[in-house]
Amino acid sequence: MNISEFASNLPDRRQEFKIRHLSAGIIFITVAAVICGAEDWDDIGYSGHCRESFFRRCLLLPDGNPSHDTFNRFFSGF
Repeated sequence: MNISEFASNLPDRRQEFKIRHLSAGIIFITVAAVICGAEDWDDIGYSGHCRESFFRRCLLLPDGNPSHDTFNRFFSGF
């Protein structure tokens, strides 16, 4: 199972009209950042920002890189 399949099986408790970032992108960036040593939401947001050109090659990021607050809110719903 890849990250996209995993993300599509998770319940998304976000309000649809507020969704600006795809769950697969949020999860992929988080996993990559943690593997690279990120320890908190600020680190994850910064890591995503620094590697945005790489992530754009393998992810749909229609609204750019999610902020550290977006990562926090997304995972707080679980």
